[in-house]
Amino acid sequence: MLKWALIFLLISIVAGYFGFGGVSSAAGGIAKVLFAIAIVVFLVFLVLGLMAGEAVF
Repeated sequence: MLKWALIFLLISIVAGYFGFGGVSSAAGGIAKVLFAIAIVVFLVFLVLGLMAGEAVF
């Protein structure tokens, strides 16, 4: 998911450079949403991993 966020960020930068403001804004918004989802998924798996580690030890 982070890979797609970086791809949309790159699309946003390139579109902004060439003057396509609408495309740049849309791609930037998609990149922000994907990055936020990736952070939430990371935190969920981190908590689950810590809880599983406590159960084993």
